Amino acid sequence: MRYRTIGNGRTSFDVSTICLGTMQMGTKIDEGTSFAILDRFVEAGGTFIDTANNYSFWDRGHGRDSEDVIGRWLASRGGRDRLRIATKLGAAKKDPELPLSNTEPTNFQGLGAEVIGWEARESAKHLGVDHLDVVYGHVDDLETPLAETVGAFGVLQDDGLIGISGISNVALWRVVEAREEALRQGIAPYGLVQQQYSYVYPQPKLGRQNFVTPELLSYAASTGVDGRPPLAVTAYSPLHQGALTRTDKPLWGGVNHPTTVARIQLLHEVARDIGATPNQVALAWLLGREVPVIPVAGPSTVAQLEEVLGAAELDLDPEVRERLDAEPEERPAAKQRVEPDAA
Repeated sequence: MRYRTIGNGRTSFDVSTICLGTMQMGTKIDEGTSFAILDRFVEAGGTFIDTANNYSFWDRGHGRDSEDVIGRWLASRGGRDRLRIATKLGAAKKDPELPLSNTEPTNFQGLGAEVIGWEARESAKHLGVDHLDVVYGHVDDLETPLAETVGAFGVLQDDGLIGISGISNVALWRVVEAREEALRQGIAPYGLVQQQYSYVYPQPKLGRQNFVTPELLSYAASTGVDGRPPLAVTAYSPLHQGALTRTDKPLWGGVNHPTTVARIQLLHEVARDIGATPNQVALAWLLGREVPVIPVAGPSTVAQLEEVLGAAELDLDPEVRERLDAEPEERPAAKQRVEPDAA
């Protein structure tokens, strides 16, 4: 395992360069398997664990299933001090009786000060911890004044409940404005942004603001100097939920186009040539980019975790990386893939 330092200009700590995603723990992944995955991750040197306060009501859960499993695991195993736990808030249901979707009406709780204060404390209770190393706003909230959202995170940081705040599923201009607002208020700015990111990328579309862009990476690279507190990028769905290796998995989020098919074929070719798996190459590609990100990988079994761990110290030779970064010739898809409806 390798490590890097994340921070916000006031608080900093080291995390493993692979973050363990736990979205399905307590729902699709039973508790015994969840404990085994967590145990093996820590045994391998993993220190960064990612969850959320709404994981995962869509899998017949109540919304804090993942936090609860992690809490019971921590109580059973101990070792809290060597771990860095991140959770998210703001995207749980505002009205539990109504559906939640990515289109209007979304029914998100949002990022008002009352929600942030209450939900962060509830997450700490469910996790059984006295502080949260990282708390993200799960989905940007355009209806709440940015000063209110940023200020609420600042209060929790000053109280010692939160180490580093962050934001997810957000446009770059909002990240910049939020960080400038934090500096105006004299509080620590967002130190993390979590976006979707993988070896395949979506077609450009106005309003598609949940994906890592070159501009975000450029902005992150410019931070960590006087007057510009550091900003790191974490990436969810780095393996596109299995679609890089399984044709029965849909290509979702706007990536279902001919270039993606060609890139996946190239990924498999490179993996065969260097003696790794396509998933390991895809993770190593993220870890070793000019502006590296922290992939949040969510394995469902210990065997899948072992594959992920195999990417932690996989260094791609420059010629291999150049081959992966070259725009491949577009090739027809061997099998039509249909994107699922937004939900």
